[in-house]
Amino acid sequence: MRLALFDKGRLGVVDGDDIVDVTDQLTGTGSAGALHHHIEAVSTGTAAPLDLARGRRVPLAEANLEAPLPRPGKIIGAPVNYLDHKAEMEYPTSIAELGVFLKANSSVIGPGQDVVLPYSDKRTDQEGELGVVIGRTASHVSADDALDHVFGYTCLLDITVRSGEDRSTRKSFDTFTPLGPWVVTADEIPDPDALDLRCDVAGTTRQRTSTASLIFGVRELIAYASSVMTLYPGDVIATGTPAGVGPLGHGDRVVVEIERVGRLEVGVDGSRATPYASRPGHRRG
Repeated sequence: MRLALFDKGRLGVVDGDDIVDVTDQLTGTGSAGALHHHIEAVSTGTAAPLDLARGRRVPLAEANLEAPLPRPGKIIGAPVNYLDHKAEMEYPTSIAELGVFLKANSSVIGPGQDVVLPYSDKRTDQEGELGVVIGRTASHVSADDALDHVFGYTCLLDITVRSGEDRSTRKSFDTFTPLGPWVVTADEIPDPDALDLRCDVAGTTRQRTSTASLIFGVRELIAYASSVMTLYPGDVIATGTPAGVGPLGHGDRVVVEIERVGRLEVGVDGSRATPYASRPGHRRG
């Protein structure tokens, strides 16, 4: 099942060329969005089955798709989780030594929106990734049991400024975590560690890989992250990016497409970028 938010927070099920509005079948909605509320209800066993026959159908082409999880509880990033990316960036370490990091949930945007470049003189890169949506509370779970705690999968872009700050700062600017176009439920993805991923910028393919090349696969990544912090329904794990990251420019279109998951496209707006030295707190001399 493909679950999406559309038209100002309505919850829909994508069915062929239509999206079926099932919002009225929910027991309520929370401030984090209708899908987040549904995921929490599924985790507690209080969610009613979604009945497509009862929902209003809208042509998918006419629906305004939004970020499926506009405010996740937390976004967990996996740094240097492909060997080819480790090599291209000349990193001496990988996720095995670095662990995970957090991104601000305020950085989320949805399909068709724009990544806003903050600096005119610092490179900002695209990083196409598979996103994992947690469906059940997970603490110290084993790799063997990890997928039992997954609700589904989505496409994700981990936008990154190449400057000197900590990863969580460089990756947490507003608009730096495009998500979507929907969440595909876990039952449709038998093996998340065997998916083709491609990321294009301005019509040119920059990244192409299979999640089979992850250093920490999805199971191991969930096990590791849950050994550090409790994972809650609606949390998102960004699984890491392969080689091929590169600078974004004003007017670019960025597309990440993942086998069996979907295709996410966003724009790039550099019209408001300012010099790095003009940032608050910068010390001169």
